[in-house]
This record gives sequence, C-alpha cells and structure tokens, in this order.
Amino acid sequence: MNLIAPPAPAVAQAASAVPERSYTHHEARGETAQRSNPAVIHRELTSLHVPVGGRVLEIGTGSGYSSALLARLTGPSGSVTSVDIDPYLARWANLIHQQHGLDHVRCHPGDGTLGHSAGAPYDRVVAWCTPPLLPRTWVEQIADGGLIVTPLPIAPVPKLTVVATIRVTDGRPHIEEIRHGGYVETSMSGTETDSDVPLRWVDWEHRHPETAWISLAWRDRDDWQNTGARTALQLLRGAAHREPYDGEPIDWASWRTFAASTGDPRLTMASLTPDALALGHTTPSSAAVVQDDGTIIADASDSPSLVTLRTWLTCWESAGRPAPERHTPVLLPCGSGTGWALTVS
Repeated sequence: MNLIAPPAPAVAQAASAVPERSYTHHEARGETAQRSNPAVIHRELTSLHVPVGGRVLEIGTGSGYSSALLARLTGPSGSVTSVDIDPYLARWANLIHQQHGLDHVRCHPGDGTLGHSAGAPYDRVVAWCTPPLLPRTWVEQIADGGLIVTPLPIAPVPKLTVVATIRVTDGRPHIEEIRHGGYVETSMSGTETDSDVPLRWVDWEHRHPETAWISLAWRDRDDWQNTGARTALQLLRGAAHREPYDGEPIDWASWRTFAASTGDPRLTMASLTPDALALGHTTPSSAAVVQDDGTIIADASDSPSLVTLRTWLTCWESAGRPAPERHTPVLLPCGSGTGWALTVS
C-alpha cells in the first residue's frame, strides 16, 4: 500500500484557503476531467518547498486548482506562470483565478516542454504531465539552486514513471529524491484519440473488438512495419499459457520500478484489455507478461520470454520487493542535447 504523508503546514493552509470544487466543478465550465488527485497535488507541492515571493512555472494547468494553491504559497509578492497545451483549460483557469482575486497567476496555452521563457528565471518548476525526458528548457529557465518536481519515465515504455525532485546548480540537474507516481504523457495537440491508449511509445494497437496495445523498449530493432510489435501483441492476445503468480499479490509500484532497473532491452509494457496493465519480456518470436492482477500470460509454457520473466520476479522477491525510493536514480544527457533521460538501478 502506498500511503501519502500529510502535506506540509504551508500546503495544508493553502488548501484550506482554496475552494477546490470551484475549480474542478465550476458552475459555468462544468466538471474538469483533466485533474489530479488533490492528495497527490499536496504531496508534490510539499516536495517543491515553494518560497514566499517565489516565481513558479507550472506545466499542466488542468482545472487551475494546483496553480491556485501555488499562488497561495507564493503570496502576492510572488508569481505563478502556468502552461497547458489546451487553450480551453488555460482560458477558464485565468477567469476562475480572477474571480477568486488571484491576480499574480497567468495561464498560457502552449507546449509545456518548452517552458515559458518570458517569465524566467523561475525559482520552482512543477509538472503535472510526463515529458519523454527532462527538458533542457526547464533547466535553462530555472534560477541557480532552484527545484523541479516532475514525473519522468524510467524506461522508454508508457506507465513506467517515478516522480523526481531535482535540484539545478550551475546549470546542471541533480536528483534529490524519487518516489512512486506519474501523470498522463505530455501531448503535442491537447487531444487524445483514444483515452485507453497512451499518447507516447505505443508500437501497435487494436481497437476492435476491444482496445489492446503494446510498447517495446526494443522498437529501434523492429522493422518499419512494426512486425515485432504486431507479432508480440498477437502472441499475448492468443496466449497458449496462463498461470497465477505464485506469491503475494503484486506490488505494482515496486515491481515495475524493479523491472525497469534491469535495463533489459526486451522490456515490454502492454494492455490486453482496457482495465489491465501487463509488464514483461518479448522477442520477435516469444512473449510473456504479468498483469497487475497477478496473472502470468505467455505464448507457451516453455517460452524463452517466460523463463526471463520468472527470473526477474524471483530476483525482485529476493531483493525484498524494494520500494521505488530505494533505487538509485541517474540522469543521463541525451545525445541530441534536448535534455536528460532518467534511469534507475
């Protein structure tokens, strides 16, 4: 069980002053679906240590509730700049902030991975959506000694993320803490074609008779027709072998972080039904995953991928099912110079 600690006193005080439902269920706008759990918002803002009078950049405006909390934390001597890919959300958040007398918040439509250079430098950056890597723009737009709190992938497949607290000194980011968590992937368009399918790193999908998708960490070895992804998904959908996991119920947060820490290039994330995630190992001719309900699915009882998956699970149990926080995070500069990728060991 992942328990969320109580928020810091300053965050709790800010939360008591912000009418949450006037943002999430505004009488004129209606309910805002694009919003995070308030308890998780409070946790991330506790880690952000927002100073009074600080300048904050927020990525992902959503309902506007989180930027209202940030405005309370900075006080009127500070400022909050919020960016959302959806202009509709940014416009409505601006109106609601004005209705509540928060004049030091400005919400802008735009690509959050680019930050907002006009308001830089910022003392803090917080993101409510997951970029493919830590963007260089965020690091460049933060003041020396500033903090970034953001979800980041720990493998090039969807749904494998942690929330990282990052300190930037002399223009270089350093991880101070990671913990379980994550949010929807950053979008380039503000629209989703299918809410059951991740926005990034899906290598093949079916939408009939029901949605199913697969993501391969080895996509760069697949061909231009995605033959490997199509084959692996077909093997899993028509799996000849199923068995229950012989152990305690899967701790998904621990298991997925451990699987990513193996660094195995054959790591695979899939969803065979809309309400279940599966993580495991695939090759161009074999496939085996364990679903979050504890069901192991493989193409055959003697599948090479099943052998590897069982080995991973045994090592995970032997390690004591480590929490995400027990792993060692490393930021690696990307060759393209666009940012830093996060890995764990």
